[in-house]
Amino acid sequence: MSDTPRIHLGSLLRASEDAHAEGELTELTYEQGGATQTLTFTEPAWYEVDINSLSNDEMYLQGQFSPTLVMECARCLRDVAVPLDLTLGTLMRYEPSADAPYLEEAESGEDVLVFGDPDLDLSAYLAETTVLAAPLSVLHAPDCKGLCQVCGHDLNEGPCEHMAQVPVEEIDDHLGVPEGSAHAKQNPFAALKDLDFPEE
Repeated sequence: MSDTPRIHLGSLLRASEDAHAEGELTELTYEQGGATQTLTFTEPAWYEVDINSLSNDEMYLQGQFSPTLVMECARCLRDVAVPLDLTLGTLMRYEPSADAPYLEEAESGEDVLVFGDPDLDLSAYLAETTVLAAPLSVLHAPDCKGLCQVCGHDLNEGPCEHMAQVPVEEIDDHLGVPEGSAHAKQNPFAALKDLDFPEE
């Protein structure tokens, strides 16, 4: 098993022979914005890639990638397994001056994977494809209660001393201060109720 998905394109570039690669990944490490990023999978993720020559220095990549991505629950931050079944397909262009593979938008609006090393590392391409296909946010359960906004306690495991009688998600939709609630949205006029106004 390899943690770096690579495909060797020397024969394709020399003699227009098709190239094939397959394997399993436990994670994907790639560079983004000058920092190293990692996508983690719950189990080995199978990938299969074929690259066919088109003309000159252009080619086409197609294949499958089936990762089960580890994401955080948007409310309580627990790990959530998100299975994805990705169909890969993109144009490619060989440019010897390219230091690292990158995606470029062609005039047609289609993305082109540009690369300069015939020993092509597919990590960044597979990572970007995975991130674009993944949901923006997930819940570990539809009724997840989230974390206490005061102490960070996981409310799915039981109440804490700050716990409101009304769930945080509902409090946000109501004005008022439930009795004994530390989470409630404060009513800006609550302080006026005890003021004595002079009678006219």
